[in-house]
Amino acid sequence: MVPEASKSADKFIVDRTKPHRNSNVGLAVRRTRDRLSQSLGPPDFNRDMLKLHARAILSNAIKPVLLILAISLGGLYLGLDPQVTCLWALACLAGYLPLILLARRLEGMPENEIEVTRTRQWLFAAHFASGLGWACFAFLPLPAGMFSEPQIMQGALLLLVIAGTAIVTATLGGALVAAFALPVCLFAFRVSNEPAMGALMMGLVLAASLPFLAYVAHHRNRAALTLLSFQSEKNALVGELETAKSMSDEARRRAEEANLAKSRFLASMSHELRTPLNAILGFSEVMANQVLGPLENATYRDYANDIHSSGKHLLSLINEILDLSRIEAGRYRLNEEPLSLGAIVADCCRLMEMKARGKDISFKLDVEPTLLRLFADERAVRQITLNLLSNAIKFSPTGSSVHIRVGWTAGGGQYIAIKDNGPGIPDDELAVVLSAFGQGSIAIKSAEQGTGLGLPIVQGLAALHNGVFELNTRLRSGTDAIVAFPRSRVMEELPAVPTERKRASGGGT
Repeated sequence: MVPEASKSADKFIVDRTKPHRNSNVGLAVRRTRDRLSQSLGPPDFNRDMLKLHARAILSNAIKPVLLILAISLGGLYLGLDPQVTCLWALACLAGYLPLILLARRLEGMPENEIEVTRTRQWLFAAHFASGLGWACFAFLPLPAGMFSEPQIMQGALLLLVIAGTAIVTATLGGALVAAFALPVCLFAFRVSNEPAMGALMMGLVLAASLPFLAYVAHHRNRAALTLLSFQSEKNALVGELETAKSMSDEARRRAEEANLAKSRFLASMSHELRTPLNAILGFSEVMANQVLGPLENATYRDYANDIHSSGKHLLSLINEILDLSRIEAGRYRLNEEPLSLGAIVADCCRLMEMKARGKDISFKLDVEPTLLRLFADERAVRQITLNLLSNAIKFSPTGSSVHIRVGWTAGGGQYIAIKDNGPGIPDDELAVVLSAFGQGSIAIKSAEQGTGLGLPIVQGLAALHNGVFELNTRLRSGTDAIVAFPRSRVMEELPAVPTERKRASGGGT
């Protein structure tokens, strides 16, 4: 028993499974990725960086407000002068107000309307204004009774504010220095006159922390700039890929429309060609049989026979083209009915016996006896079988045999399998032989010429029945062609109808 095939081969000539189809696209993607990984990014992202800076200020605007309020409440709790503390808090909050207003205005502006130089100047001025409150904090008097060295507490708070500001202002180089250069200098100047060693050390730490945190902010600025350049390159690459995809989709749509138009044209022209060809066949047969009178010239009689045989061959070719074009155009209509698959295959074998005897080829037919009826198109099933048998005879060597099997698939469907002992088909030519008018190289050299339409028609008719067509082949070992019909087309066996036995009584009914 042959298992049901999982998929059918591609009927187009191009094999989509091969990687060389997308080699150019893959090369372009790899080059772009290398450019992304090696480039530091273009330097002109000033407007984007200003936008990022404005977003960072607005997203962290509440943090300095909360810190100022916490310091004020703590100072009042420790015994600071309430009036001085409140004035400092108001001055510090007022210093942040221009920065927040400028950031909101910058956030709402289109990028093409941002004047980079002027905006940077305004932002530096706003950051300087925000640092004036912390400059006053450096001289804010703390009660000495609570701490032995209150300057250490002031320096620690300033260091905390500077570190947080370094993170927020990393997208604008120099903003940290503009905001806290004055507070750090004033704090260092104040503690320089203090005799306590702890205050002096705190002044040195704070003075050293400003350039260090400015250096960290500078590297974060470079990282943000590089990230923006990568994002820009990625967007450009995505845009190119989307454009290429749109062009590919449009080309595919046009190709499908052209293929459909071709199929409709062939279907129409093939139908029109059959009308005069039938007249040629009829008249040539009349002449060859001398129906209207004897032909004295034997050459004329041979010509009439040649015309008739050539016309039959041409009619067969036109019928194949018509069938294939109807299948591709979706105009092939199945006339489905219950049929016996084994009986049809056996009948087709009898029809092809004469052709097989010409090459001294024998048939071996194996039909499983338990097959149920199949709901299918009898003409299509016959055409499938005859095409496969014709190919098997054509490519089998003289004196060999063709094995025909009909039975159940593993999934409960039914199959036809025809195996020959021919030269086989190379794997890279399977898509070619399944395309319209396609023929493999070995087949062309070792067998008589054909139209190349038999296998595409078999594949199309199998697909119309929701079945699959598969070629299992090996070079110099023959080919096994399998057509599997699905389980849904197998008809259930009806139970026997019970009959009432009549009593064999004399007068009873």
